[in-house]
Amino acid sequence: MNNIREMIENGKTSLGIEFGSTRIKAVLIDESHAPIASGDHEWENRLDNGIWTYTLDDIWNGLRDSYTKLAADVKAKYDVTLTKVGAIGFSAMMHGYMAFDKENNLLVPFRTWRNGTTGPAAEALTELFQYNIPLRWSIAHLYQAILNGEDHVKDVAYFTTLAGYIHWQLTGEKVLGVGDASGMFPIDVEAKDFDTGMIQKFDELVADKGYPWKLKEIMPKVMVAGENAGCLTEEGARLLDESGNLEAGIPVCPPEGDAGTGMAATNSVAKRTGNVSAGTSVFAMIVLENELKKVYPEIDLVTTPDGSLVAMVHANNCTSDLNAWVGIFREFAESFGIEVDMNQLFGTLYNKALLGDADCGGLLAYGYLSGENITGVAEGRPLFVRSPKSNFNLANFMRVNLCTALGAIKVGMDLLLKEENVAIDSILGHGGLFKTKGVGQKLLAAAINAPVSVMETAGEGGPWGMALLASYMVNKEEGESLEDYLSKKVFAGNEGSKMDPDPKDVEGFEVFIERYKKGIAIEQAALENLV
Repeated sequence: MNNIREMIENGKTSLGIEFGSTRIKAVLIDESHAPIASGDHEWENRLDNGIWTYTLDDIWNGLRDSYTKLAADVKAKYDVTLTKVGAIGFSAMMHGYMAFDKENNLLVPFRTWRNGTTGPAAEALTELFQYNIPLRWSIAHLYQAILNGEDHVKDVAYFTTLAGYIHWQLTGEKVLGVGDASGMFPIDVEAKDFDTGMIQKFDELVADKGYPWKLKEIMPKVMVAGENAGCLTEEGARLLDESGNLEAGIPVCPPEGDAGTGMAATNSVAKRTGNVSAGTSVFAMIVLENELKKVYPEIDLVTTPDGSLVAMVHANNCTSDLNAWVGIFREFAESFGIEVDMNQLFGTLYNKALLGDADCGGLLAYGYLSGENITGVAEGRPLFVRSPKSNFNLANFMRVNLCTALGAIKVGMDLLLKEENVAIDSILGHGGLFKTKGVGQKLLAAAINAPVSVMETAGEGGPWGMALLASYMVNKEEGESLEDYLSKKVFAGNEGSKMDPDPKDVEGFEVFIERYKKGIAIEQAALENLV
């Protein structure tokens, strides 16, 4: 305790603050990278004139509240007033659109990643660049505003992401970490900067509009992990800490996106490694050795915080419908007057799935509460289907609902593994699907036919990953890579429990996924006929 108190008083700590979609969380770590204090603030986006947004007041009130709670946690635990930190980093959900004029006024409400209003722009830019531009990318938002003839576009002097905005206001620096930047506009991984050829194509595309800006002039400067991205200004310190106790001058690392901080928090920045986050939605991040040979609308290309190319497969649906079924079993038990422990119920039902047939006994399910772009389904219609010949029992029922939670992500991953022959040495699984030991892990290993590791904890998730990036900036040795820093200084001796794929499970999952792909027609019919 005295040791931690000394670290705090001497500014030997690092602070990460991340803006998630429902929570803003601050995590303070010590010299051994262990979390020692935290604070958080819950918030929700709002639908304003058809746009999903957060107001500037939402942003700043949330930031201050999370920091105030962190400082209070430090005071309560260690009886120290927080006045200095060794380094700070800010991260946020990626993509979206925050545009400002030359007087630094926000021109239109913040358009978050959740807005799917950029279809024509994304399609046109994907065709122009021959590079997948998803709906949520910042450049798609800018070009859609141009296609819409929005008056504000001529006045844009700067546009950035949420993390880039926070960093700018607290340091005065218009910069962005390369991982977050890769969700604004395509990155040249050799130059570790925005792709100049594509910037030129964009400028030519909009040349007839006569705007007073060129694209490069209104985007942030791209930086990589480890670089110094400025210091907390006097004004920034007051914006962050209402009490006035926090000193200015603290080094701040490049702001990052939540994908990058997730990679740092799971030690997944080396080539041939990756992580799968499986909760309400599921996404896989695989660090590539080479560029992909084709453009796939199912696969986003982003980067690690140090600029390596990453293939990202994102599915909208994972555990929500599975959780609803577990809720039905709880209701059943409670109807008999049985008091139910939910952890025990999840554990029992998940483990039952391991007793099922490898191919789920001919059963089929879709946990689509919302649409699924990977399989081309516009809206959600959760379904459970079987034939009279199916082997219908509890084990297979649970197994099919667990397998289908990974169905869409497998369709996308198969493009990487089978079409592009991407090599994976290790995958780290994290999120609610892996909470019951060995079950989600075993089925994911079967789905991707690769070893899957699960750690007891990935620290505090994204904000912890951001704190690690801040620590790396000030504590790295000369020439030390982010990969080496994480492997040797943060995760040494904490590789987690590894599980290799069982050949029978792999074979069974392949049979299931063929049934899953054929059955999409049933899902489409439900969409057309079930309101």
